[in-house]
Amino acid sequence: MLKNKIGIERKNFEKVIDEKQVSLYVLENSNGVELSVTNYGAKVVSLLVPDKNNKLTDVVTGYDNIDVYLKSGEPYFGAVIGRYGNRIANGEFNLDGVTYKLEQNNGPNSLHGGSKGFHAVVWDAVMLDKQTLELIYLSKDMEEGFPGNLLVKMIYKLTDDNEFVIDYSAETDKTTLCNLTNHTYFNLTGEGSDTILDHLLKINAKTYLPTNDVAIPLGHSADLEGTPMDFTNETVIGEKIDDDFIDLKLGNGYDHNYVVNEDKRGLVEAAVAFSPVSGIEMKVSTDQPGLQLYTGNYMNGTEIGKSGKAYVKRSAFCLEAQHYPDSPNQPQFPSVVLKPGQTYRQTTKHQFSIR
Repeated sequence: MLKNKIGIERKNFEKVIDEKQVSLYVLENSNGVELSVTNYGAKVVSLLVPDKNNKLTDVVTGYDNIDVYLKSGEPYFGAVIGRYGNRIANGEFNLDGVTYKLEQNNGPNSLHGGSKGFHAVVWDAVMLDKQTLELIYLSKDMEEGFPGNLLVKMIYKLTDDNEFVIDYSAETDKTTLCNLTNHTYFNLTGEGSDTILDHLLKINAKTYLPTNDVAIPLGHSADLEGTPMDFTNETVIGEKIDDDFIDLKLGNGYDHNYVVNEDKRGLVEAAVAFSPVSGIEMKVSTDQPGLQLYTGNYMNGTEIGKSGKAYVKRSAFCLEAQHYPDSPNQPQFPSVVLKPGQTYRQTTKHQFSIR
């Protein structure tokens, strides 16, 4: 196959970066659902699922060639994030009595593992079968300031139940931090549609983490009930996004970590999103304690996507399953420390259907 179903040519992704070969990998299930991934940043390039008229609809932002990804002002479209998803305050943390300094690439903070985090490296990729892609990366000791050689393996699986499943695992030879996530931007009406404010969203959480003016958690959770942050019941995303509420003001919209309700340890349905235009519903299940909702508040129309349409403000959203921001500096949060002999594991599942 020289092209995927929306016409993106594989040759557009053939490039050598950091002496490693970059390519485009296309997965397809028995229903014709198609997932395209580049091993540069393990980025989801396109994801085609059927809408209410059984038309295959691309529901993620992205570009049609690797050169645009390399120069894009939005480096996280579709990407895996590590070693540390989200922010670490003041770009530093202490581990076993040693203070480690990180790049401050988001105001005073370190964001998403640094400017050359896992989103900006080439992963070793192998198609295990037509529905399964294995991605491996060795992050070397002190890469982007983090200690230990961290060997990461991810399995991207497209199931016959129209699920996009990510299984992560990682091991280290030195005590380190590990908090991985996926930063795919979704628009369930279709990539390039101009808003997600009409989407309905439900999040399985009773509390969230309020933040300061640079998006670092204040150290405690807050009840959602009675606030515009509340998605306990299915709510239109745009209904209260511009309310006069301190967290929405500081985040320019939703950009907050929700504390996922734990009925049991294991895979928990964390969120359900729905487009009334396309009829496409996405359920996100995860074993992670947090879910970051981001509503594309800083998208500004300067990025032109694979269909030639501008990605304007709030034209996509993210639901990033992860541990809490700044956990290394907030010991009351669940630990993100990984030690030799331990294995980091995470599973996040996105299931698509029609309502």
